[in-house]
Amino acid sequence: MTDFASILGSLPAAIAPYQGKGKQADYIPALAEIPSDKFGMAISTVDGRDYVIGDAEEGFSIQSISKLFTLSLAMHYAGERVFKRVGVEPSGNPFNSLSQLESENGIPRNPFINAGALVIADVLLGHLGSPKQDFLDYMRALSGNLDLQYDEQVFRSEYDTGHRNAALAHYLYSFGNIKHPIAQVLDFYFYQCSLNMSCLDLARASRFLAMEGQHPFRDERVVSPLQARRINTLMMTCGTYDEAGEFAFHVGLPCKSGVGGGIVATVPGKMSICVWSPELGKKGNSLPGMQALKTFVEKTGLAVF
Repeated sequence: MTDFASILGSLPAAIAPYQGKGKQADYIPALAEIPSDKFGMAISTVDGRDYVIGDAEEGFSIQSISKLFTLSLAMHYAGERVFKRVGVEPSGNPFNSLSQLESENGIPRNPFINAGALVIADVLLGHLGSPKQDFLDYMRALSGNLDLQYDEQVFRSEYDTGHRNAALAHYLYSFGNIKHPIAQVLDFYFYQCSLNMSCLDLARASRFLAMEGQHPFRDERVVSPLQARRINTLMMTCGTYDEAGEFAFHVGLPCKSGVGGGIVATVPGKMSICVWSPELGKKGNSLPGMQALKTFVEKTGLAVF
């Protein structure tokens, strides 16, 4: 049996050369205040065992990791209709690109870039009675943590500085791919990104993707087995912005990152993982986090390839 506790214990030394080489997402002022030396990692296995190290139980802003869960919820409600409004191809461009959206007539390349996530937010507004509370309840149920909350400071920081996201929303609206008032879409989108969760919360919450869509704590499905497979595929090809090829090459697991420094990864049939370290590389992914996942896979042999 693999000694996951021992492997996690080896990671601080493995990531040490990468700490101090990135920087926090200072374009969101609230994120710039997070100490750069934070590091945590959690594993949640399909049979319900958890392993943690470092700051794995400290909450942080999940940011674009939220897109993984809003997509899952949208697929639960709307099924394949979601992909009439958003594509499934890697973007090859920055996550907040306007030029690509223009050239592709308002259909975002995939649901994990910002334009795609805004469309998914719009889809959910058509299905949720109280979108922010309903999404919070969904995440509480998936993580098993009833104390989860949004971070009002992060929300306000994003709302006050999210001009490019507002531009994307207006552009999508001009193509008819946003149906609800833009202010409502942006409000929900900024709130989903400002959800505060720990590595352990996120590892538990994403475990359904390692369990063919089965809820981690209930006798029900979050998504169908086919939908779980498709979400994992999108994580592999599109989940780490325009660095997805590097992650596939060096890590070999489906991953979804956020500019708060978190990365969720799944090992289908075995476990889900979350690592957090706030220092980002040039493409918006945690540098120490990527190295931690790379080292973990090298030591366990758990890559999907």
